[in-house]
Amino acid sequence: MSTEVVGYIVNLLGVISSALEIYFYVLLIRVLLSWFPNLDQGNPVVSTLMSITDPYLNAFRGIIPPLGGLDLSALLAFIALNVLQWALGNAQMALLNPAIYG
Repeated sequence: MSTEVVGYIVNLLGVISSALEIYFYVLLIRVLLSWFPNLDQGNPVVSTLMSITDPYLNAFRGIIPPLGGLDLSALLAFIALNVLQWALGNAQMALLNPAIYG
């Protein structure tokens, strides 16, 4: 693989990793706002956050049902997001240093 192609792939992985980091913080804000149920009644900011994050959270809600009214699916969602970011970072390092990670 040419150096130019590797550079493009490394940059693409960096952009994806940065987007996942932004999504992490959006998800964190969404989870924190869920502690205040009165805020989501007609608030366009909260409804936008919900429309961005709920499809991702719903995937984990099917795996971990709420326990005693406590939704632990967000915990698994954060872990999955961090594992994905870690894997992208390792892929970047492997492409940048093939002799070490090859």
